[in-house]
Amino acid sequence: MLITIVIPVEVIAHHVLARDKSPDRVNVYEIMIKPAITVDASMDIRYCARLFERLKLSRAPVMDEGKLVGVVSLTRMVLHAIRK
Repeated sequence: MLITIVIPVEVIAHHVLARDKSPDRVNVYEIMIKPAITVDASMDIRYCARLFERLKLSRAPVMDEGKLVGVVSLTRMVLHAIRK
């Protein structure tokens, strides 16, 4: 089973490099957003965008029947809306 972990570069820069920590001495739990927020694959994109705004998220794992099926980002939602 392959698990993908997405950590935005700005998180690494802010929580690791700017604080003079060595990246090889920092684990994911220290810099991850807590609690972990996932969205369901069937969630309406408008509700998802509002959730992102309210929780100040930029991306979230997408789950379908308990399985990770992808990652959605605020950027992708905006681009999708523009194309319509």
